[in-house]
Amino acid sequence: MGRTLLLVGTRKGCFLFESDADRRDWTIRGPFCEGWPVYHAVHDPSSGAIYAAAASEWHGSAVWRSPDLGETWALSSEGLAYDDEDGRKLSKVSTLAVKNGRVLVGVEAPGIFESRDGGESWSLLSTLEGQPGSEMWDDPANQPPGHLGISALAFDRDDADRFWAIVQGIGLFETTDSGTSWAPRNRGLRADWPRPHEDVGFCVHKFVRAPSDGKRMFQQNHVGMHRSDDEGHTWTEITEGLPTEFGFAAAVHPHDRDTFYVIPLDPGHGRTMPDGHAAVWRTRDAGSSWHRLDRGLPQQDAHVGVLREAMAIDSDDTPGLYFGTSTGQLFVSTDEGESWNEIASYLPAISSVEVAQID
Repeated sequence: MGRTLLLVGTRKGCFLFESDADRRDWTIRGPFCEGWPVYHAVHDPSSGAIYAAAASEWHGSAVWRSPDLGETWALSSEGLAYDDEDGRKLSKVSTLAVKNGRVLVGVEAPGIFESRDGGESWSLLSTLEGQPGSEMWDDPANQPPGHLGISALAFDRDDADRFWAIVQGIGLFETTDSGTSWAPRNRGLRADWPRPHEDVGFCVHKFVRAPSDGKRMFQQNHVGMHRSDDEGHTWTEITEGLPTEFGFAAAVHPHDRDTFYVIPLDPGHGRTMPDGHAAVWRTRDAGSSWHRLDRGLPQQDAHVGVLREAMAIDSDDTPGLYFGTSTGQLFVSTDEGESWNEIASYLPAISSVEVAQID
């Protein structure tokens, strides 16, 4: 019987939750990574390795890696830095993507580093130089901490030279030649602020691609939820029916291209679930209608937030859904979101949740 492994990145290290295929009873291990803030942790099914993007105000930025599902860990930062002469500062490694042993890491200020030796060493792959908007993130006045960065990366399922990157506050970009060239993928998105460039200036929080149909994508934006039917070349807004137009987390059903999940949040500074009512929202018709899923979730005084990488879905016939909150609760559903169980209540603030299914 296979195992289900949850990789949970928190402000005080990485935790691993493990269950059998029933996903009912869970054991917990951790914290790992010496308690560093972990922004994103991922599993490489080809090697079994775990990688965790971490950044400490005392120790700097690095990637922790474990070759044996968390039994041992090593710190990896060789080559993970900008050249001092170019004026860029690397203050945070924020997101990871892995495919067949190749690891990409997105950093702040915007740039993508890669490792082809299992995370032993890193080299700069791309800064998306010359793209519209790059003059903004290359401006020393906009250098980190706390400014623009690569907030998400995703490989194509079949072509390792093709992947997508989100530049925070700028938009979604695609490369088909392993980062040599890029194209903005933001046509049809909405922005409620002035933009110096037609193709960028959109605040994409999270995008996901349907495993059952690669042409179908969804995204959670700063101003609305959107759908693409042509691999991100154009987007259509599908916000109507949701309680707010703002949120971070999103997931798409592994077998049904029309089923998509989001967690709307209040758009103000608090960025918590509206009215203190915890809920995940689901569409089964590609955004034409929405349904609130809240059975088993707290119904009042639940002023919790969920960050962009803090929701995941597995690939079972009846998929499991998982999300973690910025106040340390971890919730699991084994029936496509119809009902929920809280499996952890007192973790540090959760930055990311990823799921791996292991034979």
